[in-house]
Amino acid sequence: MNKTLKASIATVVILGSNALVLEAHVDSKEKCYGVVKAGKNDCATKTSSCAGSSTTDGQTDAFLALPSGLCKKLVGGSLTSS
Repeated sequence: MNKTLKASIATVVILGSNALVLEAHVDSKEKCYGVVKAGKNDCATKTSSCAGSSTTDGQTDAFLALPSGLCKKLVGGSLTSS
């Protein structure tokens, strides 16, 4: 095998394994309350079961589905509805 082919195969293997790690992280989601913009929630509030039904920014009973661990890093983010 020539050096270019070996390098190409190594690159594909490295990129492929990184893609699997990213894909695994994307699959684990959590509901994050209190960070949604008005009308941009994923689903359900205390007064509606529809996506896009939040009426105010930061509405505490409206959530976005975010990658696990991200909600705790956001100002106003909570894993529970209030």
